[in-house]
Parts: sequence; C-alpha cells; structure tokens
Amino acid sequence: MELTTLKELYVNELKDLYSAEQQILKALPKMIDGATEPKLKSSFESHLKQTEGQVERLQKIFDELGEKPTGKLCKGMQGVLAEGAEALEEDATDEVRDASLISAAQRVEHYEIAGYGCARTYAEELGESKQVKLLQETLDEEADTDKKLTKLAVSVINVKAMAGAA
Repeated sequence: MELTTLKELYVNELKDLYSAEQQILKALPKMIDGATEPKLKSSFESHLKQTEGQVERLQKIFDELGEKPTGKLCKGMQGVLAEGAEALEEDATDEVRDASLISAAQRVEHYEIAGYGCARTYAEELGESKQVKLLQETLDEEADTDKKLTKLAVSVINVKAMAGAA
C-alpha cells in the first residue's frame, strides 16, 4: 500500500505500535517466569499491566480515527523480542540471565520510545490534541520504565552478576 499523506503514515505507525504492544503482551509473561530477582519480576509484572493500559489508549485513538488497529506486523519488535528470547535460552547463571533480561527489556523500551515519539509528532502536526495527550502519556511511561530498569540494573542486578564472576 502506498502511503500518500501524513495521516496515512500516522495510522500506519499506530498499527505498527499496536502490533508491537500485542507482541510485548505475549513476551512479558515469559520474561516474568525467566527472571529470578524478585525486584525484576515485579518490574516486569508492573510493565505488563502498564502495557495493557497502553493498548487501551491505542484502541481509543483507533476508535477516534475510525480505523482498525490490525493488519500490520511490527517486524522490528518481532526481531527485538526474538533477541530477548535468546536471553532466556542462554546457559547463564541466574544473575547474568537477569542482567541480560534487563538489556533485552531496555531495547524494547527504546524501540517503543522511538515509535511513540514519531506518532506523537504526527498527531501534533495533524492537530489531534487528544491523541497527542494519549501518546505522550505512553511515551512518558516508556521513558520512566527505561529509567527504572537502569536503576535496577545498576543498583542490584549488575552488582549480583559481577559478584558471580568473583
């Protein structure tokens, strides 16, 4: 399908994000099961609930636009999550696996931050102020999750992974 307007590009980006979020909803329970550090499990559980809310926000936007969210596969997220799945399969200590899971989760967050940032900008340019607010809310959550993962990695997970090597 040829995209000829910014609005078409915007809807296409939203469909990509919707597909990405659906994939994340399927991947997070595996990450929760694979994590051994209780704080990491808790972080992934919180993000699962948050992701459900993000999907609801996207659905509101699609309803407002009169569009369906389906019909596109986010290949980028598919690849990022495939790499993350490898972290669960690695022959590694629990501590190192947890560090690897944080790395994988942060790649997911960064991908989402890029996508939501573009979608929010398109919504601004199209004068969709309610949608801008919804997309900004998700963008803020993704950035906050990334910061929390960094803090958890630096203060707990990586410290434990380093101690395992001693």
